[in-house]
Amino acid sequence: MQTKKISVGGVIVGGGESVKIQSMCTTKTSSVDATVKQILELEKAGCEIIRVSVLDEEDAKAIKNIKSRINIPLVADIHFSYKLAISAIENGCDKVRINPGNIGSESAVKAVADCISAHKISVRVGSNTGSIEKEYLQKYGKNEISLVESALKSVAMLEKYGVDDIAVSVKSSDVSLTVKAYELLSAKTQYPLHIGVTEAGTEQMAVVKSSVALGSLLLKGIGDTLRVSITDEPVKEIYAAKRILRAVGLDKKFINVISCPTCGRCRWNSMEMAKKVTEYTEKFSKSLNIAVMGCVVNGPGEAKDCDLGIAGAEDYCVIFKNGEVMRRVSSKDAETEFFKEIDLILND
Repeated sequence: MQTKKISVGGVIVGGGESVKIQSMCTTKTSSVDATVKQILELEKAGCEIIRVSVLDEEDAKAIKNIKSRINIPLVADIHFSYKLAISAIENGCDKVRINPGNIGSESAVKAVADCISAHKISVRVGSNTGSIEKEYLQKYGKNEISLVESALKSVAMLEKYGVDDIAVSVKSSDVSLTVKAYELLSAKTQYPLHIGVTEAGTEQMAVVKSSVALGSLLLKGIGDTLRVSITDEPVKEIYAAKRILRAVGLDKKFINVISCPTCGRCRWNSMEMAKKVTEYTEKFSKSLNIAVMGCVVNGPGEAKDCDLGIAGAEDYCVIFKNGEVMRRVSSKDAETEFFKEIDLILND
């Protein structure tokens, strides 16, 4: 089902547009230089929307300065204080992330909704397993139904006051529950969905959890923007998100490095070559397949669909295109010669 389009500082989310990659700063927002530095690093890596925490008035006021120095939309994340939400909006954020259930009284929700409408920005609401409304928790227990009903209650509170540029999320640290909740939510709303596994853990497990959950959802057409939550440097979230989008076929402009796991026939360090090629090519946006294969016996044939490849023997390597061997090079010159070919094909 196609979702509604909303604008986040000019970046369109939903409605069949590309899935937008998000991350969140780990710096104190009022530490402007540090926050800007981190955002610029994230931009360079491919982040399309950035979120910052607003814990106090200094954070809210810092948004104006930060916005003048970055190039992507900024989302202000606020809990418990409607006044901080209003201040963040007035200081130029492109979107707010709020929970109407903890922002205060109904008059406080109305005040924030009126400010959102006046400044023509969007808003994200939703629930996670730690913020399910008590009424739904008691009625359904901790499951996809209570998660979705809690999120839709927040949506209804904003709709009541005329806000409908809304993104919705229903996150859990449990992969299965995350998938079930988003599937149910997708069937119940046309608002764009912000997908993610919350509190997914440190890098290796977080990437596995996120790949399974988000990959499953994206393959079903569910998800308009995503964050891969990793307990580490935020830039790692961007690389993981890009890889997930590539793996499910939603990002085709990248260098796909194909490499075999190696076996006893491999007599050269193809693993190290594969790592170097992957690291070098990751920054390029070009649709190419490059192969690093373990042996000359099977390598060129197995990678015949690749634009460029290399395979090794004990004292030499062969460089090939589309399965056809171009030339043989000595093992000691293999890295230099192969990277020359990579540069040629990248600049073609």
